[in-house]
Amino acid sequence: MAIPQPPFDLEKIAGVSTDILAESSRLSAAYLRALEKGERASLVPDESADAVKTLGAVAEYWLKDPARIVEAQKNLSLDMINLWSTMVRKVHGADAPPAVEMPARDNRFADPEWNENPYFNFLKQAYFIGTQFANQLVEKAEELDPHTKKKAQFYMRQIASALSPSNFVMTNPELLRTTLEQQGENIARGMRMLAEDVDAGKGELKLRQTDGNAFEVGRNLATTPGKVVYRNDLIELIQYTPTTQSVYKTPLLIVPPWINKFYILDLNPEKSFIRWAVEGGITVFVLSWVNPNEKHRHYDWTTYMEKGPLAALAEIEAITGEKSAHAIGYCVGGTLLAATLAWLAQSDRPDRVKTATFFTTQVDFTHAGELLTFVDEEQISAVEQLMARFGYLPGAKMASAFNMLRPNDLIWSYMVNNYLKGKNPQPFDLLYWNSDSTNMAEANHSFYLRNCYLHNTLAKGEMQVGGKRLDLGKVTIPIYNLAAKEDHIAPAKSVFVGSKLFGGPVTYVMAGSGHIAGVVNPVSKSKYQYWTGGPVEGEFENWAQKAEETAGTWWPHWHAWLTKGDEKVQARTPGGGKREPLCDAPGEYVRMKA
Repeated sequence: MAIPQPPFDLEKIAGVSTDILAESSRLSAAYLRALEKGERASLVPDESADAVKTLGAVAEYWLKDPARIVEAQKNLSLDMINLWSTMVRKVHGADAPPAVEMPARDNRFADPEWNENPYFNFLKQAYFIGTQFANQLVEKAEELDPHTKKKAQFYMRQIASALSPSNFVMTNPELLRTTLEQQGENIARGMRMLAEDVDAGKGELKLRQTDGNAFEVGRNLATTPGKVVYRNDLIELIQYTPTTQSVYKTPLLIVPPWINKFYILDLNPEKSFIRWAVEGGITVFVLSWVNPNEKHRHYDWTTYMEKGPLAALAEIEAITGEKSAHAIGYCVGGTLLAATLAWLAQSDRPDRVKTATFFTTQVDFTHAGELLTFVDEEQISAVEQLMARFGYLPGAKMASAFNMLRPNDLIWSYMVNNYLKGKNPQPFDLLYWNSDSTNMAEANHSFYLRNCYLHNTLAKGEMQVGGKRLDLGKVTIPIYNLAAKEDHIAPAKSVFVGSKLFGGPVTYVMAGSGHIAGVVNPVSKSKYQYWTGGPVEGEFENWAQKAEETAGTWWPHWHAWLTKGDEKVQARTPGGGKREPLCDAPGEYVRMKA
């Protein structure tokens, strides 16, 4: 083994051991303190219960027929014998290919020792053999219904990620080398950070993914100049200061998701979609949702529509004098916007929105992404029990769910870096935003889970909002529907299928990358690409095969679509003399912590 053996300082090791014990005590105290105060949200429900039940169904399938499990174990044994034979050849200097197919790139195993050292190479290959075996147990469990199988695959992925040899000091060459070189100081630092993060999470681990001290909303995030021109108990409406002498006549309202904060579209001047749109001569308004607490528990989907986009549209009309506005909806903000459009189509003001743009938005949840794993009657009921306790779903719960979609990148890489290497993560504005979680109001979140993910009522024309039964077919305004090719939350196919529900012209565009990077792809650092392909007809796969690829960001393409035929008027100052600004952007609601 090429692991260094430094001279050990017994006095230093004793001091480090004392530090580790002290931080362990702090960790226990943080956990118990939250337990005594009743702050630990995970007590209701037991989050492991569904995993045990789901994987138990897999085990039941295999144990019902002894011949099945014998065959499966035989294949595993043969793979391990092959691995042992491979290792023997490598030890004796022979060239031996891996005994199992390896991923082309896996940052967990980047250290050269994983390939060069027979011990660590054996551990790595054994891990992938075991992972492959476990995945096949799920895949070949033929009697499982599709939803249970999907859940089992998800839970198996979480277990496999957690059990990777890269997550443990004695089985990770880099961690072992670091621990020996630093004589355990890295573990002591890691324990200190772990205690701090459990305390910050009120008894649960609030995993730090970036240096939180490096960022501040209003200082180096969300800095596009503007004013809050309206506020109710659910939203602040921000109008941004123009940077051009003239602007397009039709103003723009952005409806972001309440699951996250709006400044994903205004991270910094270089990445800001909002700043870019303002510089492009658009009068931009943005909703900033309140971070709800117990008093918002009865605010349902109708309340969010009325106090959100409808209230904002009324204010925009009062400020600009324009009876129609363009609108953008992002993610669940887009789903709410689509419902609002269907509601407006049956009102006496169907022209309140001139065009609608959707960023990675689902209106048909038949092909919804991996979040469907969390959706069935039993799991939703458990979430509702939790929300009944607080009046809202704690933001940390949703943040954990999103992190679990990419456990190696968003959970275990930071567990290793922070608590075993003892390193503070690097500053990263996107991950700061990702950890700046928001709560979800009880009634609204329950409505969303049941009507969208569980029953798909908007797509079926069965959703009841504001006293009306919604029909997306009555929405006849032009729509720009942006999907992202690698989106696991709102898959491109799901967005494509949903596009067919609208009654007017739909421009479907597919961006490269995923749910965030596919949208936040600034012109100044134009990466990825986008595809356009004419009408939304036929199957998604056929559309994608024939679509025309264009390098770079879709932003200019959208701007040309939005502003085509629109005349220019004199630039508008925030409030327009009709509303006295309440404070500077980004406002007060965005600074509220979950």
